[in-house]
Amino acid sequence: MARNQRFIDAPPERVFAVLADPDRYADWVVGSREIRDADDAFPEPGTRFHHSIGMWPLIVRDHTEVLEADPPWRLRLEAKARPLGQATVTLDLAPERDGTRVTMIEDPSGYAMPLRFVPLTHLVTRLRNAESLRRLAELVERRA
Repeated sequence: MARNQRFIDAPPERVFAVLADPDRYADWVVGSREIRDADDAFPEPGTRFHHSIGMWPLIVRDHTEVLEADPPWRLRLEAKARPLGQATVTLDLAPERDGTRVTMIEDPSGYAMPLRFVPLTHLVTRLRNAESLRRLAELVERRA
């Protein structure tokens, strides 16, 4: 399990508003190139947004689906980048001082599940997610 935390100087409602906007994922998720489409009811459970990830010449088109949503406290997603893999990503938001402590947990899932036993997978994922949370914080704090 790759686990990252970051304090964001904004209330949980403002952080969740960015998480609930599928068009913003390309701005903060490392590796995301573009959001091609999204279900109107996102982030209701079962809704999706369709994305492209990677760099030319390896660009993968797939989707991310909402598994659970409890605004403004939790969003659980199944992110797919097949054939490269897929992962379950949980974003928990907790009030802290005048802001929010965001905890991001990512685990390989589906056919990529055996990677959860490879320590290097968690290290690389933690490094990527630390940068993703830095970008999320910048995006949320800039919207203030």
